This record gives sequence, C-alpha cells and structure tokens, in this order.
Amino acid sequence: MLDWMAWTWPTATFFIVIATLLIIFTVLAVRFPEVPRKGILQIETTRGDRLFITLLGSAFINLAWLGYGLGPQPYALLVCLVYAAAVFRWV
Repeated sequence: MLDWMAWTWPTATFFIVIATLLIIFTVLAVRFPEVPRKGILQIETTRGDRLFITLLGSAFINLAWLGYGLGPQPYALLVCLVYAAAVFRWV
C-alpha cells in the first residue's frame, strides 16, 4: 500500500496526524470562531497560529534532539507535548 513512494508507517502516520489536526482545527474555526488573543509574545494569535508555532517549534526540538544525541527519539515527543501545551496556554 505504501510502496508507491517508499513510505514507512511512521512517516504515513505523521502526515495522517497533521492532516487530522488541520481538519479538526478547520471544524473548530467554523463551529467556534474565536477572537485573536495576545499572549506572552505580544502578538495576536489564533488557534491556527498557535498550531503552526507548535509544529515549527517541534520540528526544531526534534532536529536538536537528533543533532545533540540527547537520547531515544520518543523522549523528544514528550518534550514536544510539553512545548505544545505551553504554546497553547501562553502564546
């Protein structure tokens, strides 16, 4: 099934999760419109903005985790989840 692009299941899962997040956030934006808020960065952000900041920051966390050899990669996911909670709470 994944042979056409030499994908692995973790890669496919990653893109499925991203697509699912985008769909969920689109539905939330339609059903529950929100007013942009100012957080710790003093810029107006919406849920979508905070999702983008979270995904971008998580990519850098994972790259740094790999580059510095800080341990098994699944532990980076825990750091990313804490980072995501902080972004959605305070940014």
